[in-house]
Amino acid sequence: MNILIIEDEVKAARSLENLILKLRPESKIIAKIQSVEGAIDYLSNIPSPDLIFMDIQLSDGISFDIFKSIKIHCPVIFCTAFGEYAMDAIKENGIDYLLKPFSEADLKNAFEKVDNFKNFFQKTSENTLIEMIQKINGQENKKKSFLVFKNNKYLTVKTEDIAYIYINYTSPTIVTFKSEHFDVNQSLDQLAAQLSSREFFRLNRQYLINFSAIKEVEHYFARKLYVKLTIPTDDKLLIGKEKTSLFLSWLEDR
Repeated sequence: MNILIIEDEVKAARSLENLILKLRPESKIIAKIQSVEGAIDYLSNIPSPDLIFMDIQLSDGISFDIFKSIKIHCPVIFCTAFGEYAMDAIKENGIDYLLKPFSEADLKNAFEKVDNFKNFFQKTSENTLIEMIQKINGQENKKKSFLVFKNNKYLTVKTEDIAYIYINYTSPTIVTFKSEHFDVNQSLDQLAAQLSSREFFRLNRQYLINFSAIKEVEHYFARKLYVKLTIPTDDKLLIGKEKTSLFLSWLEDR
């Protein structure tokens, strides 16, 4: 199996290569690429590999930009530290979505999915494929509520009542549509992985917002977007130009 790795962190790419060859020694790593531009150039001139391992946030942008320039025909396993791109990944030949740091067992399971669905991409519709992979990855069973502790009481906060989650100093705080604040002991990455990527979007390293909380979106200078919520935030919510197309696509995909 000819495998291409698209990953901007050299150590991460080398570690992934070693793990792949440990599990599938018959495989060949045909290249390791660090950028969107490099991937487009490579895939435009070289026959398609059998499988691609792809990080999402690369040195010069988001890897989904690769799919806008060229057609990729092989399965893709996305490897990222962010959970909010899951549905976008599925739409772009994503056979699995590994959250960093992932284990050898996670990678082994990913290869098993590739084996099971090797011919599946050629004979099914995109909607059916999304449904099937959602079931495999547990997308249909996202967390419905969180247990929080405040004023010496344990309370349950439904995810549908969460307007946004943000990093308050060092730890995340849940803010509800009633402007209630609840501190949680998980990281923002962990929380994002448990929430539906259709309903929640990771704006940046500090904010995770609910679609229902969005009041309006404005153009901002330097090709950024300014997001206003129905619940006030301590910070001005800006989306960088490298993420604007992904965010607008998420808004449209209802």
